[in-house]
Amino acid sequence: MADFELFPSVVSRVTERRGGVHVFPSLDPKRTAHVVVDLQNGFMAPGQASAVASAAGTVAAVNRISEALRDAGGQVVYLQHTADPAAVESWRSFYDHFVSPERRAKMIEAFTPGSYGHRLWQGLDVMAGDWVVCKSRFSAFIQGSSDLHERLKARGVDTLIVTGTVTNVCCESTARDAMMLDYKVFFVADGCSSHHPQEQQATLSNMANIFADVVSTDEVVGLIGAACQGVAHAAE
Repeated sequence: MADFELFPSVVSRVTERRGGVHVFPSLDPKRTAHVVVDLQNGFMAPGQASAVASAAGTVAAVNRISEALRDAGGQVVYLQHTADPAAVESWRSFYDHFVSPERRAKMIEAFTPGSYGHRLWQGLDVMAGDWVVCKSRFSAFIQGSSDLHERLKARGVDTLIVTGTVTNVCCESTARDAMMLDYKVFFVADGCSSHHPQEQQATLSNMANIFADVVSTDEVVGLIGAACQGVAHAAE
C-alpha cells in the first residue's frame, strides 16, 4: 500500500462510488507523459521568493519516474512557471490582489525568463528529447498558459503522470484541467511537495475523489514496468 493517507471520508465515498481508490489498472508508456511541474530554483533554492522546503526531497522520485518512462518510450516534460511582462499584465487579478507589492516584485524577479529563479533545479536529470515548456498560469492547460496540450495531442499522449510543486497550487491546477481535457491522470503523492502536510493531504484526497489516480512512485514505476513486460511477452 502507498505510504500516504487520504481523508477516510474520501476513501469511503470513492470505494462506494467505483469500488476502490485506484482508477486506472494500467498505462501505455508510449502514450504517457511525465509532467514535472515547476521544479525551478525559485521554488527550491533556500531564500528564494517561493521556496518550498520539502521540494528537494521529491527530486529522486521525479528522476526515477522520468528514467523509467523515458526508457519505455514515453515523454518527459518540465514546466517552468513564468512571470514575463505579458503574463503579469494579462493576470492582474492575481498579481494585484493575491500578493503584496513586495512579494509581487520578488516573484516577477524570480520567474522572469533568464533569471536564476526561472531555471530548472540542477538536480533534475534533464535529457535530450525531454521538453521544457513555459507556462504563464498555475495550470499548464488553461487557455493561453502554454502550448502543452497541442504538443501532447500531436504526440498521441492520452495519459499524464504529474509530479512537482506546489502540490495544492500548480500541480493540482494542472491535473484538474488535464482530467477535464480527457487525459488519464496519475498524481504522484511522494513526487509532489507542499508547504504543510495538511495541504498535501487535502489535495491528494481531492485528486483521489474525482480528478486523478493518486499513486506512489513505486506504484507508477511498477505500472510502467508491467507494461514493458507485457509488450515483451507479446513479442515472444
